[in-house]
Amino acid sequence: MREYEKEYRDAWSHIFEADPGEADKFYVNVAYPYPSGAMHVGHGRTYIVPDVIARYYRMRGKHVLFPMAFHVTGTPVIGISKRIANGDEKTIKLYRDLYRVPENVLEKFVDPDEIVRYFSSEYERIMRNCGLSIDWRRRFTTVYPQYSKFIEWQYLHLMEGNHVVRGAHPVKYCPQCDNPVGDHDLLEGEKAEIVKFVLIMFKWNDFLIPCATLRPETTYGVTNLWINPDVIYRKVMVDGQKWILSPEAAKKIGLQDHVVEDLGEIKGSELVDQTVSNPFCGEVPVLPATFVDPNMATGIVMSVPAHAPFDYIALRDLQSAGKYTSIKPVPLIVVDGYGECPARDAVERSGIKDQNDPGMETLTQEVYSAEFSGGRMLPQYGGKPVKVAREEFSQIMLEQHGSHVMYEFDVRNVMCRCGGTVYVRILKDQWFLQYSDPVWKEAVHEQLKEINIVPAEVRAEFDRTIDWLNDWACTRRVGLGTKLPWDKNWLVEPLSDSTIYMAFYTIAHKLIKLEAAKLTPEVFDYIFLGKGSSEGLPLDKETVEDLRSEFLYWYPYDFRFSAKDLISNHLTFQLFHHKALFPKELQPRGMVVFGMGLLEGAKMSSSKGNVILLEDAVEEVGADTVRMFLVGSAEPWQDFDWRRELVSSTRKQIERFINTVEDSLEADGEYPIDTWLISRMQEHIKNATAAMNSFQTRQALQEAYFAIESDLKWYRKRLPGDVRQSAAVNKISDSWIRLLAPFIPFSAQKLWEEIGGEGQVAFSSWPEPDESLIDPSLELAEELLSRTVEDIDSIMKLIQIEPSGLTLFISPDWKFSIFEKISRADNKGKVISEIMKDEDMRKRGKSATDAAKQITNLIHRLPPEVVERISSVSINEEEVFENAREFIEKEFGLPLKIVPAEESTHQKAQQALPFKPAIVIE
Repeated sequence: MREYEKEYRDAWSHIFEADPGEADKFYVNVAYPYPSGAMHVGHGRTYIVPDVIARYYRMRGKHVLFPMAFHVTGTPVIGISKRIANGDEKTIKLYRDLYRVPENVLEKFVDPDEIVRYFSSEYERIMRNCGLSIDWRRRFTTVYPQYSKFIEWQYLHLMEGNHVVRGAHPVKYCPQCDNPVGDHDLLEGEKAEIVKFVLIMFKWNDFLIPCATLRPETTYGVTNLWINPDVIYRKVMVDGQKWILSPEAAKKIGLQDHVVEDLGEIKGSELVDQTVSNPFCGEVPVLPATFVDPNMATGIVMSVPAHAPFDYIALRDLQSAGKYTSIKPVPLIVVDGYGECPARDAVERSGIKDQNDPGMETLTQEVYSAEFSGGRMLPQYGGKPVKVAREEFSQIMLEQHGSHVMYEFDVRNVMCRCGGTVYVRILKDQWFLQYSDPVWKEAVHEQLKEINIVPAEVRAEFDRTIDWLNDWACTRRVGLGTKLPWDKNWLVEPLSDSTIYMAFYTIAHKLIKLEAAKLTPEVFDYIFLGKGSSEGLPLDKETVEDLRSEFLYWYPYDFRFSAKDLISNHLTFQLFHHKALFPKELQPRGMVVFGMGLLEGAKMSSSKGNVILLEDAVEEVGADTVRMFLVGSAEPWQDFDWRRELVSSTRKQIERFINTVEDSLEADGEYPIDTWLISRMQEHIKNATAAMNSFQTRQALQEAYFAIESDLKWYRKRLPGDVRQSAAVNKISDSWIRLLAPFIPFSAQKLWEEIGGEGQVAFSSWPEPDESLIDPSLELAEELLSRTVEDIDSIMKLIQIEPSGLTLFISPDWKFSIFEKISRADNKGKVISEIMKDEDMRKRGKSATDAAKQITNLIHRLPPEVVERISSVSINEEEVFENAREFIEKEFGLPLKIVPAEESTHQKAQQALPFKPAIVIE
């Protein structure tokens, strides 16, 4: 397998280069990779699935463009190079041992450009090894000067459209890099969201103790504060006020537009049993709690035990030890399904034993959600719905009672790739994409309706993302990338320069040969928008017209493939940017969203070493095996699980396919069952085509391989004597090879040449079903026979006697009439009463009603397509079994009797049903 894969890989170097032509185009693309480490099998699936689709449409006669580039903008490679330069053993071990970078190359990784050069070349090499049908002429990286000119053009238009604004906003920030960071810049906490807390201020002597909350309306019900007695807190001056904060909180507050001055320290234990006050809850004590995390918000927590399960159970634990027994929860909110104190009800009902119970997080969310969506403040606290009271109370606290806003992540441990901790920082001079603009949002919502989203159910997630998306920090101070054209102190950040590069792909192979300085905004205006004239530009008219023509041939893209975790950023960002820049006819047409990858049931993670490198997998089992497994293990939008045992069996399946086709080359002879095999092939062609058109690549593979292999297993059973092959297998081989060509292109090409196929199978035509070769009656007859043989086999395994004979009782015609009526009825529960209105059925009495119930159950167990065929195709069951008598008797070594059920008094005969004869083994 490896030998012919290498031979064809070399031969395919340039055959997938696509230029405009007469045929209809199909433009498919996928999120380009960030080449900072070796590819694993999860990456493989990301690029192999769209390759299968590209190969399919190429065989359907489309002119297919499938390009690739490399995303190197931002700070990840800079962070990696810094860690390597600083001798970080964890990073060096990852690149030396897992990614197997040669020592002489690793030494050069102190230069980030060397990392980019090495891994982008490695990615291309491995993608070629996997047989990806990519037009490699269009390869670029996002630091090419021509690409930077394209980004400058994009941002000038966004600025002109008032989509880029300058302001103060909270951003993810790495002090060590002195730079805002995005998800691509993070080692941990990639999905962290910035959450807005309100600081409720409690007075202690001449200090203020702030407590962060998402539920300021519950301040009325505060019974105490929680403080960690083991933490050394800081006394600080914040904007002229004395505060007490955890050391971590003091650093965070200093990054959020506050002036912080250190005044010394105070032990948490010194504050235990002290009294603090707030005008809404009065004086309350400070209680000890080692569970308080100094790294979360301010490091001091206000306690509302009536409505916060964690607070209730923590107080209960203390009171169980005889401490602070005078503190009572203060109810504030009434909500259906809960009593006076919802937190107490929830904890006691759930049988929670202590605050370490893993169910506490879920329980807390349930209570909070119930109170927010359906809760109402008690009359003495205003009587308003919680969702209204929360907003109003927040404003009152911020405007009249000295509260402040504090931003925090919703997860712990957000780490930059440089190894530093990431914080939330308020940046005042930052540039933002104004995704909060309601007019822009509405335009994107409307455009989304025109886009084909696969699977359909994720459309709602796109709509939700469009709704909640807020202004996005689109620039950085340091890193690789394009300088903002009107403010050269800033670079466009990674996610923000990766929104419309699909347009750049269409002419990338030509643009990267041109002098970057000549790619002015006016040139791109004409190429992409048709604005202005092709004359008087820095490039000659012929070149500009050629670029414009090729762009219009390929654009818009037909389908984009990307992971579902990018819906919340990249996939939605690109919709905003397309809508802002391009006219309606150039908007994206479709997107396919991928599931995630698992390894032996656990999430893949390069940093944790839980990966199988793609190159290793290809070397071990072959590219076709890797491709077939990754496509066949799940539909694209489902999570897949790489399991070694199943991967090995996939290789054996390919070998069986090769052997079957090669064995058929010299096979001859014709047999009655041949017609069935050829008819079935037409069905599989139809089903595989329908699945591919719906991007159900797994289902398509099921039809193109497993269903055909299953047919061949039955076919061989039905051949006479010791015959194993026939000319019929050779007849279907041509179609079978072409059906599997998108999935296992190397093996398909090998067999294509062996059967005398011309040229490259990748450019042959996709099989078309021949309706004249489909025999529904024969297919139904064989389906009946195979199901009956299976039933007989099951009974034979159960009985404890030595059988001497086999009898099949065939269902009478009146039961077929019932079957047809029930199968076509909209309401199968009421159809029995309709059947019994028939005079002939009423005469049969209980026999008819019993048969109707049995047939209803049978219909529910049979596949819908089989039920439909039974109802629409007429076969003589007695004749089917009579024709197969020799086969059945040989299969079971028993003499066979075929008896119409109505001609027998045997009790079992009454159980005969359409498509399910009654079986008696004597």
